[in-house]
Amino acid sequence: MKKILFACSLFITLSMLGQNYPIGHTTIVFEDPNRGNREIETEIYYPATAAGDDTPGAIGQFPVIVFGHGFVMAWSAYENLWEEFVSRGYIMAFPRTEGNAFSTDHQEFGWDLQFLVTAIQDEGDDPVSVLHELVSSETALMGHSMGGGASFLAADSLVTNGNTNLKTLIGLAPAESSTNGVSSIASATQITLPSLILSGVQDGVTPPVDHHIPMYDNLASDCKTIIHVIGGAHCYFANPNTACDFGESTSSSGISITRQEQHEVTFDFVNLWLDYTLKSDCNDFSTFSDSLSNSPRINYDQVCNVSITTIDTSVTSSTFNLEANQSGATYQWIDCADNSPIPGETSAIFEPQTDGDFAVEITMNGCTSVSNCHTFQTASISEEISNGFLNLYPNPSNGSFIIESNSNYNLQIYDAQGNLVQESKINTGENQISTRLNSGIYFWKASNTHAEIQTGKLLIR
Repeated sequence: MKKILFACSLFITLSMLGQNYPIGHTTIVFEDPNRGNREIETEIYYPATAAGDDTPGAIGQFPVIVFGHGFVMAWSAYENLWEEFVSRGYIMAFPRTEGNAFSTDHQEFGWDLQFLVTAIQDEGDDPVSVLHELVSSETALMGHSMGGGASFLAADSLVTNGNTNLKTLIGLAPAESSTNGVSSIASATQITLPSLILSGVQDGVTPPVDHHIPMYDNLASDCKTIIHVIGGAHCYFANPNTACDFGESTSSSGISITRQEQHEVTFDFVNLWLDYTLKSDCNDFSTFSDSLSNSPRINYDQVCNVSITTIDTSVTSSTFNLEANQSGATYQWIDCADNSPIPGETSAIFEPQTDGDFAVEITMNGCTSVSNCHTFQTASISEEISNGFLNLYPNPSNGSFIIESNSNYNLQIYDAQGNLVQESKINTGENQISTRLNSGIYFWKASNTHAEIQTGKLLIR
């Protein structure tokens, strides 16, 4: 039965700030001192300035996804996931432990995932790490099959011990882990995090009725969702993998979608869920819920008792500035060239000092959304006055400029808010005008007794 108990504003279609980071990669062997310095070799992918091994990280801090692989599946089978999520501004960590078919210990794997939640945070604080200053505190546990079940074990322990970094749990066809007396299904009763499970309806490797659905039912989360991918498989959450695909060929039947189609369904929903839980984008939660109701590719169950604030991310562009239309919020303007925040630009109105593409990050009631990028151009300033009765140059200037006039005029200069900041008399011929105005965009008006009026922009740098 479908249960929808969330309260939210009407869905509004909004486009997010485009992000397409190059993907950097590094390998770190961690040691857990609480388990006899157990070595946890981990492959890490992160947003970078250029693709490659140990390349410098991109500007900013990025949420973390700690991912658990499936039974006898290598981390490399999940290239589809890191190419999708890391390029959108997430760090992904893949432990390579517990890959032996004859000695796999699900509890140890759960402890490895649990350990990495804190270890990746420490890397962000380490000046010699390639992840230094890249790591945001918000973290997700995600896993496929065995790794999905182990993620439940890890989340149980982290929630019980009050970890504040872990914000969500995501299981892709999670398998019940019951070695050493533990149980992922039992652990679900202790997990209060917002949680998402994706399940292939035709999964015969971990039949949903025995694995995914009991985990979902037992979750103690205030907000939880299980998505049943119609015609979906167990192994199709990953790239082709010999071990997994062989197991599926002997157990699953009736698979009616392609691997690529299952990837598309996964990304459509998980991207929105990650942006909501790790980046506080409540608009994306509204989109997520709307998509659940309207997608013909899935069925779902959801219990979600949360209050959502929908943010208006529209921006009004004028000759002199950009203005966020959402009132009563906090703001941070962003340079879209590198997705970096612009220092000091934290008001609803932004007056760019240079040409470029800009967006605004808006935060209100614990929710954050980012507008589209908007192009702002000052290059045409001098062109506005080239055909008039005045000629003003240079423009942009350092505050001192020349006006050539064919008559006598009164010159008024206004700031971007419309305040008169300077007034001068213009005579026939060449006039030297000096100001002590701060850098910024202004507009001027020249008028005479014959009701001749000319206006234009003035950029002072």
